[in-house]
Amino acid sequence: MPLKQVPRENIPWYPTIDEEKCDGCRICFQFCQHGVYQWDEENNIAKVIQPFQCVVGCNGCQPLCPPGAISFPDIDAIQEIIRKLREG
Repeated sequence: MPLKQVPRENIPWYPTIDEEKCDGCRICFQFCQHGVYQWDEENNIAKVIQPFQCVVGCNGCQPLCPPGAISFPDIDAIQEIIRKLREG
């Protein structure tokens, strides 16, 4: 089964933000063209509001984050989940 046939909401690939590390630079918010992030003006941090809009395998925002506040799941674990879903 091609990846596009696996329901996106079954693939837990999306960023997590460590709010303690986030310095409010907005780079992730500005970088992501898929609407994954929303800017929280009150707390001056990015929030993940549309996690399943994140493209599976994309982690382009992570290396751009100066304080290292963004993390993603282990890609090998995600590939295993997808493999099991395909076998389904």
